[in-house]
Amino acid sequence: MTKVDFKLIDSILEKYGCDKSKIIPIMQEIQAEYKFLPEAALMYVADKIGETYAELYGVATFYKDFSLNEKGKYVIKVCNGTACHVRKSDDVQEALYEITGMKPGDYISADGLFTIERVACLGACGLAPVCTVNGVVHPQMTPDKMRALIMDLREAERS
Repeated sequence: MTKVDFKLIDSILEKYGCDKSKIIPIMQEIQAEYKFLPEAALMYVADKIGETYAELYGVATFYKDFSLNEKGKYVIKVCNGTACHVRKSDDVQEALYEITGMKPGDYISADGLFTIERVACLGACGLAPVCTVNGVVHPQMTPDKMRALIMDLREAERS
């Protein structure tokens, strides 16, 4: 479970003057710090800005960019757009599930390192199939390249 730094949350709130009309940028900054919106942080923010938790929960679930689920250290987005799909992005994703030990619907790998997200398009069709790891683009992926990438990331964690 993620430990919330309430002093950090206070500094974010102070930056926006505890203004409830600024809830989107407040939540964006919190998510940038934690990679998701911890429930304790949302409850704290709701109390500080004079809003209900339900209201903030509604905002968090309305916008696709917000996540209420804890994420791994490495967030891997696999493109499923047309160009990537016809160039076998499904095979790349299957290799990713295999090597991380995850299955569709899992939010985070057992070791806490990986989160897999299937996205509609990453806007890099000429590089298909493509994925990103924490925003870094990895072009022309194959199942073997994906396995090597995950092994490299795990090796970097051991160092």
